[in-house]
Amino acid sequence: MSAGAFIEEEQKSLSEVHSSIHVPPGASFLRKLLAFSGPGYLVAVGYMDPGNWATDLAGGAKFGYSLLFVVLLSSLMAILLQHLALKLGIATGRDLAQACRESYRKPVRLFLWLMAQIMIIACDLAEVIGSAIALNLLFNIPLAIGVIITAADVLLILMLQKKGFRYLEALIIVLISTIVVAFGLELFLSRPEIAPLLAGFIPSAAIFSDKEMLYIALGIIGATVMPHNLFLHSSIVQTRRFERDLEGKKEAVKFATIDTVIALSGAFFVNAAILIVSAATFHFSGYQDVNDISEAYKLLSPLLGASGASIVFALALLASGQNSTLTGTLTGQIIMEGFLNLKLKPWIQRLMTRSLAIIPALAVILYFRDFGVGKLLILSQVILSIQLPFAVIPLVMFTSNREKMGAFVNKSWLKVASYALAGFIVVLNLWLLYNLFG
Repeated sequence: MSAGAFIEEEQKSLSEVHSSIHVPPGASFLRKLLAFSGPGYLVAVGYMDPGNWATDLAGGAKFGYSLLFVVLLSSLMAILLQHLALKLGIATGRDLAQACRESYRKPVRLFLWLMAQIMIIACDLAEVIGSAIALNLLFNIPLAIGVIITAADVLLILMLQKKGFRYLEALIIVLISTIVVAFGLELFLSRPEIAPLLAGFIPSAAIFSDKEMLYIALGIIGATVMPHNLFLHSSIVQTRRFERDLEGKKEAVKFATIDTVIALSGAFFVNAAILIVSAATFHFSGYQDVNDISEAYKLLSPLLGASGASIVFALALLASGQNSTLTGTLTGQIIMEGFLNLKLKPWIQRLMTRSLAIIPALAVILYFRDFGVGKLLILSQVILSIQLPFAVIPLVMFTSNREKMGAFVNKSWLKVASYALAGFIVVLNLWLLYNLFG
């Protein structure tokens, strides 16, 4: 059976924007690339969210540039997984949530939906905390009020998508550009030494002998590879209107992959820049225990000798948090529609998914605020790390199944690499759980 093995009569993923962006047939390479560009940037947001900041800051402050190769490795892992996700969406016309619903029995798919819903709550926890911290640092707004303010992104998504999905993509790209420019400036101000920086991209044997270094390295990987992005990407690549024949799908996979590589390269720059700035500013200045965003904000300006350095840092954090809440809300809709096949009006759907995330996040902040929001960020990353195999394993299985994928099934080398990566992620999670609770 071909890639049409999934049930065609089911509703389309994000039906209100499905095939809404025209790809001109017979256009030049560049014009087609521009038409397909966008989904990769929405996905890249998840790879530079506030949850990444804590691990990158800790890694740079504690070990200098030594863990840059881990940032590079995790980015390559992310590109591989996102390629599988976009290929699933284009080849089958199904997002990952729909594929799970149509391939597994009810108890299994309900369990996977529950895991995905917990994942969205944990993801949103990190995102709204990041935005709330930024608002607190910039305007002294209490954290709980900051969380409530972030709920307004539901209205923003509805307004932009009513105008067209391209408007939402444009906003995301503007916010990403803000983050990139901000950390480009921070890099310039921190003046890192080039030779030790480049040496950081070479794998070091010390990671196996230093347990703390290994723990932070695994934390960077766990915070970088985000499970919700696999659901998101497999859906939003279907917003493009192209020929759904074999050649049209092959072309779509090619251009969507280029879009992903470019966008995730930007995410890699941001994550590497956070670690480099932390190393250059804190590690070599005697502040090797810095692992908290608020602490980093307070120290940046005096250590760099630039009064605006901390403000730029906080603005980048606000852009990162708000960017992530936008895509997190969209992913919540995809997961609820896909797993449960609900057919509600978009504003009701998004209000439900946003409430499922905002309410627990607000409750946790109000209850645990005395323990520090830094611990909540770590908690959210632990939960996301635990959820990752429940998204990765089905994705690898689906894309390696010829009956579902047809001509787009993973080639032998990709199948081996994908299963090896899935196994590595499972072992990583078991190791993290052992060290956290063992």
